[in-house]
Amino acid sequence: MITVTFHYPNGQPYLHHEAKKAKKQAASATTIFGKRGMSLEEELNESNQYYLAKEIAVVHKKPTPIQIVKVDYPQRSQAVIKEAYFKRPSTTDYNGVYHGHYIDFDAKETKSKTSFPLHNFHEHQVKHMDECLKQGGICFALIRFVVLDRIFVYPASNLITFWRAQMTGGRKSIPLDAVVADGVEINYQLNPLIPYLDGVDELIARTQQGGN
Repeated sequence: MITVTFHYPNGQPYLHHEAKKAKKQAASATTIFGKRGMSLEEELNESNQYYLAKEIAVVHKKPTPIQIVKVDYPQRSQAVIKEAYFKRPSTTDYNGVYHGHYIDFDAKETKSKTSFPLHNFHEHQVKHMDECLKQGGICFALIRFVVLDRIFVYPASNLITFWRAQMTGGRKSIPLDAVVADGVEINYQLNPLIPYLDGVDELIARTQQGGN
């Protein structure tokens, strides 16, 4: 049996068994609270496939680039990657085009019933969203409160405001009340499973009206 070792940009090893355990736990939580038996990523991927098939939008999950450093050749016609590194930290999870608008977003979950912890985001992700907004992109966080089984399209501009405030003594999370007030709640349906473009329509309307 050949073991493949991946490393993050900081050199720390990527432990596949821990990732599998975390994924299994996340799937279990989804089954209990979401009652659909799918992870948030799977739900979004399925929704994006629907949007693509119906020619509504073209949105894909961004691939994570890796740098291969060690390859084994057990056979001439076969190459096996034994060691690789994630080349750089990822930005956001998804991007694409919808009705002539560039959209860029990240999907996050929390088991908190009262707020969304800001530590779920990294500084380079927030910076990336800010840069997209400056170029006129529609940027947001798709946030699911697992225990409450509620999901929101939350504007990146509001997320950035809370992120910057925490640097000067502000709170380390976004209150649920703020997510409800400034975000757009999305209700699950059959097709697409997560109709998040309904929330994007609202963000586009706000932009055209001079809002967030």
